[in-house]
Amino acid sequence: MDLSVYNTLILSDLHLGAETSHAREATRVLKGNRFHRLILLGDIFADLNFARLTKDHWKFLGYIRKLSNPKRNIEVVWVEGNHDHGLANIMSHLVGVRVYQRYAWQYAGLRHIAIHGHQFDGFQVNNVRLSRLGTSLYLKLQKLDFRSKPIVRFIDRLNTRWLRMSPTVSAGALQYARQHEAGRIFCGHTHQALHVEENGIDYYNSGGWVDSRLTYLTIDEQGVRIHEFTGHEFNQHEYDERADNRDSGQERGEADSSFADFADESGLLEDVEYESVGG
Repeated sequence: MDLSVYNTLILSDLHLGAETSHAREATRVLKGNRFHRLILLGDIFADLNFARLTKDHWKFLGYIRKLSNPKRNIEVVWVEGNHDHGLANIMSHLVGVRVYQRYAWQYAGLRHIAIHGHQFDGFQVNNVRLSRLGTSLYLKLQKLDFRSKPIVRFIDRLNTRWLRMSPTVSAGALQYARQHEAGRIFCGHTHQALHVEENGIDYYNSGGWVDSRLTYLTIDEQGVRIHEFTGHEFNQHEYDERADNRDSGQERGEADSSFADFADESGLLEDVEYESVGG
């Protein structure tokens, strides 16, 4: 178990609402790490249809709301992805997180920029309606696929390679970083974790949470690291946190609905001092 306190943890492309979303595992990552800043780097949702959200999806949102409580002293940043478009105001009030088109900060003497990356994907920029139609069909196909979703995951990987998204996005991001005098730039969108260094500028992609390889990034004094979720490294830390948050003499019961779970997990039912920091 790694008890390091990271300056920043970056996670993207969870696609809540999709049947391939690994929301439970993503929540475990957040509970199993300590950090001063969390950046949700876009495409946290699959689309605008909240009816697709499962209990695990609501629990993830509940934990984000919990982290965004000012009493925790954790900066939670949401960078809008192409699938998140139109959710900024909703998310600001639902989980108390401000939504950005891009986010920049200074750390270790370097300017850092976090931007989802679809801005550098020419197909996405030039074919917005077609991309939305493709997303709708993709979500419907997930319901017809086998339990482990091998077909839709194969399509996702094939789509990334066919459109050459990884090299296209990395090239565009590196150019963007040069133009804005950044030493490091972070993207999602491609669902492929990656590090590229070019002329002293580092590009990192945080990967995604809809395939078999689940990845996230951390930043600290030792640099930037790409982590792959295995599920074995967080058990003790999660147990300790549950013990700390449990009411004395009581075990938390099963909620009547997914939204009730979200409200309870996030502290909405008990934290009367909380004020939304969204805007």
